Amino acid sequence: MHLPRRHWTLPNLLTYGRVLAVPVVTWLLFWPELHWVRWLALAIFAIAGITDFFDGYLARALDQQSSLGRMLDPIADKLLVAACLLMLVANGMITGIWIWAAVVILAREILVSGLREFLAELRVSVPVSTVSKWKTTLQLIAIGFLIAGPAGEVVLPGTSAIGIFLLVISAILTLYTGWDYFRAGWKHVAED
Repeated sequence: MHLPRRHWTLPNLLTYGRVLAVPVVTWLLFWPELHWVRWLALAIFAIAGITDFFDGYLARALDQQSSLGRMLDPIADKLLVAACLLMLVANGMITGIWIWAAVVILAREILVSGLREFLAELRVSVPVSTVSKWKTTLQLIAIGFLIAGPAGEVVLPGTSAIGIFLLVISAILTLYTGWDYFRAGWKHVAED
């Protein structure tokens, strides 16, 4: 696949980097018992999370917004969050009743993606809300604490508990923003 030159802008490169970080972080989380691996996974995850802010900011500041960037940016976010949540459940960082928070986050992302796809066919745009941006930021911070996990406990006791607490708060915000999107799109769904 050959991408035209206009798709190789700095904002798009940051988004591509975030997509490429997903398999790397996922692979590193296969060895959660090694503290240095957790720190490396956290570093790559943090860099990927930071690019989430800068790709959109730079696209607007440099007037390099593109359809590809608008499509790929939320996909990159969802891939990063979903892959990490799945690995954190698989390796036991998220257990018991707290798994509901991960399920809520994943379910909302799938439902909102489906709704957006349906509305796109109707040429209806549902803009990203400020609360939704805060939700994504809080999810990334929560996941960062959980990736650090036992390695983080050495530096900051309670790291895992902080991660679970922030994950629950972000799940609550996820429910709210999911309802908000559903409410905004429902009139179009009902009309069709």
